[in-house]
Amino acid sequence: MTWSAHDAFVLPRFLRRPARHLHRWTSGEVEPPRFAALMASALLIGSSVVYGTIVGGHMPGVVQSVTARTGFAIDNIEIVGNRYTSEIDVFGAVGLDGWTSLIGFSAGEARERIARLPWVEKVEVQKVYPSTLAVTMIERQPFAVWQQGSRLWVVEEDGRVITPLARSQHAELPVVVGSGAEEHAAEFISVMQGFPQLASRTRAYIRVADRRWDLRMRNGTTVKLPVENYEQALAALVDVDRAQELFARDVSVVDMRLDGRMVLQLSEAAMAERDDMLKERLGRRYSPEKRT
Repeated sequence: MTWSAHDAFVLPRFLRRPARHLHRWTSGEVEPPRFAALMASALLIGSSVVYGTIVGGHMPGVVQSVTARTGFAIDNIEIVGNRYTSEIDVFGAVGLDGWTSLIGFSAGEARERIARLPWVEKVEVQKVYPSTLAVTMIERQPFAVWQQGSRLWVVEEDGRVITPLARSQHAELPVVVGSGAEEHAAEFISVMQGFPQLASRTRAYIRVADRRWDLRMRNGTTVKLPVENYEQALAALVDVDRAQELFARDVSVVDMRLDGRMVLQLSEAAMAERDDMLKERLGRRYSPEKRT
């Protein structure tokens, strides 16, 4: 059988050069390097290790380990804006182990963890190479201490709970008591600021049936305010105290719930003293009276 030039298979142009090089290697024209087999084996093993690391999900850990030991381990955290959030809490949320690399570290995940801390309103986390993490936060602002039953909470101005009260902190905050007190406190305390002589003597603001307020004074007196027009009642209370030194007397309750009336209830000690005096004066004509 005779072959003609038209019957020959011609490689495409882009494969001709690789084919010539392959022919030279297989025909013995080119001698391979001395350690070519060793290098090929190492390349094959290395490729297999890298492939297994990637498929097994271990590459981030490898990157962390290698880069941490080459000068990129996080050894400094700069925190700005924290007053109530402790640095220890921030360190715990960041989750460093001493060999955490800045290169493989996720600032976004750290930001999410720090944002879960109770005092944090907003937070930004930035990586500053080679080994610093910068944390900038804006904290929630405490407005009052809210007592509900036996539990005490620090709340914001809008009534949102921040955190349980730590006994050694926030002694300067006003205390509001009762269901609904945390939601209505801002409006009422704003009114009380117009009566500083009362506000300075008040220990707690008590929400009653989520409708009205009582004042618990520092001397133990309770002032019962009306549901409506309580600002006028506060003004009248100031006038009476200024004229008669009301809060210097043995009065346990000042009831102002009825419009235009102020009913006083004496303390137990004052009532006992008054009863003894009336008994001495009236003798057999004495009869116990309503203690108001």
